[in-house]
Amino acid sequence: MTTNSTITPELLDQLLANYEKPEDLTGEAGLFKRLKKALIERALGAELTEHLGYEKGDPAGRGSGNSRNGSSSKTVLTEDGEIEIAVPRDRAGSFEPQLIAKGQTRLDGFDEKILSLYARGMTVREIQGHLLELYGTEVSPDLISRVTDAILDEVREWQNRPLDAVYPVVFFDALRVKIRDDGLVKNKAVYVALALNADGEKDVLGLWIEQTEGAKFWLKVINELKARGVNDILIAVVDGLKGFPEAISSVYPLTTVQTCIVHLIRNSLAFVSWKDRKAILPAIKSIYRAENADAALLRLEEFEAEWGKRYPAIGQAWRRAWEYVVPFFAFAPGIRKMIYTTNAVEALHRSLRKIIKTRGSFPNDDAALKLLYLAIRNAGLRWRRTVDWTAAMGQFSIQFGERFPGAAR
Repeated sequence: MTTNSTITPELLDQLLANYEKPEDLTGEAGLFKRLKKALIERALGAELTEHLGYEKGDPAGRGSGNSRNGSSSKTVLTEDGEIEIAVPRDRAGSFEPQLIAKGQTRLDGFDEKILSLYARGMTVREIQGHLLELYGTEVSPDLISRVTDAILDEVREWQNRPLDAVYPVVFFDALRVKIRDDGLVKNKAVYVALALNADGEKDVLGLWIEQTEGAKFWLKVINELKARGVNDILIAVVDGLKGFPEAISSVYPLTTVQTCIVHLIRNSLAFVSWKDRKAILPAIKSIYRAENADAALLRLEEFEAEWGKRYPAIGQAWRRAWEYVVPFFAFAPGIRKMIYTTNAVEALHRSLRKIIKTRGSFPNDDAALKLLYLAIRNAGLRWRRTVDWTAAMGQFSIQFGERFPGAAR
């Protein structure tokens, strides 16, 4: 590790000559803040020297047509609070500072501080109070809104970024968020597409907001993924939405569509009284935990024989979805759970719900997209692999051949 040789122990001793307590370093008039001010002003002075072409007081500047012309006072917001600096000027007015540009009132890093707080679910007013409490800095709600609104360009770029040509698994699901629309707070769906790439790494392909969850809107989402470069999806895991498998197949005809078993179980239990749930759940679990598809069908028949008269809708629901229930049986038991559940999306949703739960409702769609995007980008969501991906790669290579992007590795 290299160090800056100009920061000598002697220099540090000189700077700390009057140090007695922590406030002497970190306080409002502490060394850190004074040193930042001195360094900023020194750097701006060096920029002006470079602009003029001669040092201060150098006779070479005489008759050059431009010269120093004092300074103007300017207050900038930093992570240490407000700092008042002297910005040097030239007589010709041609000097354009680079460290702190004309019109700039915040140092790099301050905006990121605001975005970090916003990404943790804080409201504009809460961020304002937090900055005032920690840094003694009075920041207007309008400034905070402008900083967070500026992230929308980044969101749009992220939403339109090119994607991989092939994804082994893509999970499609929706998260419910309260958003104000036409003066009313509505419960809107935020659609999420979470993919596993050829290396087993997770990637959120996009976020989309719509009033209600429907196959037509999913078709729009899938067509957008196609336009962004996704040529093939090996397995699409869906939540049982009517018409969704057909929407996927119309764009990706070779894709294996797997119904999320967790959603199917939830829908099944909606028909069951509380007193019967404890008894009926093991019978349902025995269906998807069977050794193979034939055994699963046998378990379904046994379930119907025992519970069919009392709860006929359950067996009917499983039979209607059977084509999309059984694809996971083509894989080894250790990999099946990854395929037949949307656990990966549910884990993402839990992380996002922790952030949005204190917000009540959002003023508009853009406000919701900003926070959800920043939460994904900044909140430290961990994309852990849920299975032994090396084993999964072998299974996918056998099942899908050259369609699997890792087959040639």
